[in-house]
Amino acid sequence: MKTSMLPPVRVDPALREAAESVLGEGETLSSFVETSIRAQVDRRVTQREFIARGLTSLDEARRTGEYYAADDVIEELRKRLEDAKRRAAAGRSKGRV
Repeated sequence: MKTSMLPPVRVDPALREAAESVLGEGETLSSFVETSIRAQVDRRVTQREFIARGLTSLDEARRTGEYYAADDVIEELRKRLEDAKRRAAAGRSKGRV
C-alpha cells in the first residue's frame, strides 16, 4: 500500500514546544501527530456510532411508546458496576488478576 502525506499545518510555536515536551523516548513529532490523528478519528467514529444508536433507540421508543426514566437506568448501571467490582475482587482474592 502506498502511503500518503497529510497537509502541513502551521501552529503557534508554543504548541509545537508543548508537543515536543511530551514526546516519549524515541518518539518523533511526526509519529506523535499520526497517533493523535488516529486517536481523534477513532473518537469521532465512536461518537458518530453512539449518536446513531441513540437516534435509533429514540425512534424505537417513539414507535413503541416504551420509555425509561433516567434514574432507573442509572440505578441499573450502578448495580451492574457494583456486581462487576465484586466479581473482580473475588477474582483477585483467588489469585487471578
